[in-house]
Amino acid sequence: MWYNRLSEYLLKEGYVNNPICPCIFIKKSETGFAIIAVYVDDLNLVGTPEELTRTTNYLKKEFEMKDLGKTKFCLGLQIEHFPNGVLVHQSTYIKKVLKRFYMDKAHPLSSPMVIRSLDVKKDSFRPCEKDEELLGPEVPYLSVIGALMYLANCTRPDIAFSVNLLARYSSAPTRRHWNGIKHLLRYLRGTTDMGLFYSRESKQQLLGYADARYLSDPHKGRSQTGYVFNCNGITISWRSVKQTMVATSSNHSEILAIHEASRECI
Repeated sequence: MWYNRLSEYLLKEGYVNNPICPCIFIKKSETGFAIIAVYVDDLNLVGTPEELTRTTNYLKKEFEMKDLGKTKFCLGLQIEHFPNGVLVHQSTYIKKVLKRFYMDKAHPLSSPMVIRSLDVKKDSFRPCEKDEELLGPEVPYLSVIGALMYLANCTRPDIAFSVNLLARYSSAPTRRHWNGIKHLLRYLRGTTDMGLFYSRESKQQLLGYADARYLSDPHKGRSQTGYVFNCNGITISWRSVKQTMVATSSNHSEILAIHEASRECI
């Protein structure tokens, strides 16, 4: 009911609401633009100074509001403002995750995962074998995967592949897979403050890169798609995922990767 009330009030003023992303309201004018991102009763405003002032005054006419200034923390994301840009990271979130899974005092590592063996039988990330014991419910495998996926999707593209790989074994994890989780957590222990820096430069150049690893998952005969989009040299969208189709060649896997990336661009 609250959302319907807010939406009705904003649409009446000329804001446009995309049904695909209903929490975003956008208004453009000759003097600039304003974007309102809604999370329950918290609003983040982005736009040009004049439009932001108009938006704030318009909202205050109808609702009791408090201006908290520049956004510094939102849904686990920390936002630091600098003269030449904005840094978005999740250092506090990472520390909470490490402490939650008793890895806050672990020795840090410089890579997110071990090098995979080309020998399928020696691959540390092979599926559970017949004589292998599965982890019990006392091991929080699913909980760790969920925490890491949020991190990989928001500010840490460097762990996207590792998280995607480890998530495949959520239904039948073994001690080998759990060691991979701990390795990744130790990597995060050493890169807690890493994040994405969004520069204030306005070149407005959009570049996309896509690639594929043929038979990245030899156990299922599937390849891996990876793509990243940069705007002004800043990473704005990325993904690492196992392909749903069985590629017949490395060229075929790359075509599938480009197709996946083009869907994101559209």
